[in-house]
Amino acid sequence: MSAHLPDIAGQLAHGLLLTLALTALVFVGAVVAGVVVAVLRICPVAPLRSFGAAYVALFRNVPLLVLLVLFVFGLPDLGLLYPLFATAATAMALYWAAFVCEVVRSGVRAVPRGQVEAARALGLGFGACLRFVILPQAIRPMVQPLGSLFVGCALSTSLAAAVGVAELTGQAEFVTLRYDQPLTTFAITTVVYVAITLSAGLVTGRIERKLAVSR
Repeated sequence: MSAHLPDIAGQLAHGLLLTLALTALVFVGAVVAGVVVAVLRICPVAPLRSFGAAYVALFRNVPLLVLLVLFVFGLPDLGLLYPLFATAATAMALYWAAFVCEVVRSGVRAVPRGQVEAARALGLGFGACLRFVILPQAIRPMVQPLGSLFVGCALSTSLAAAVGVAELTGQAEFVTLRYDQPLTTFAITTVVYVAITLSAGLVTGRIERKLAVSR
């Protein structure tokens, strides 16, 4: 066991880097897409609201693993060839964007209606009202839910191993097959995932406190 420990640690470290990169790409993509879908859901144009609602209903009711399989193995059948890592990141970002959308909508609902009516009374259009009045006030109630979604994104990256992405879980499976050390390998993997989630919780709490002080 000790003779293989450096190799095991090296491969798990490589998997960790891929996990962190995948988590960052998925979360940023989900936030961007989720904000766009949330704007569609609250805009005054009925067809756009319907599209936003349909998007959320679709992606929230499809298992992430099924979506990954559809993207990774279905897109090549349609003639769309992309790198495996990018395909997995895109599928996961689109999935989590539906949940980000609902977080943003909840934050917007937390803004007092009087603020919106006052902005409209001043002549602000939908875009200006959203940018200068609603979103700045909606950020604080969104911090904790977004932190929870970040943790969900980080943990769900383990599903990418099922479609061939060599992230942390994928590397752990490979190490287990190669060195026959399942207990040690997955114990280390578990500790790493716990460290990621606890760190995310600490950062989220700090951001929330900072925003509370600045108000």
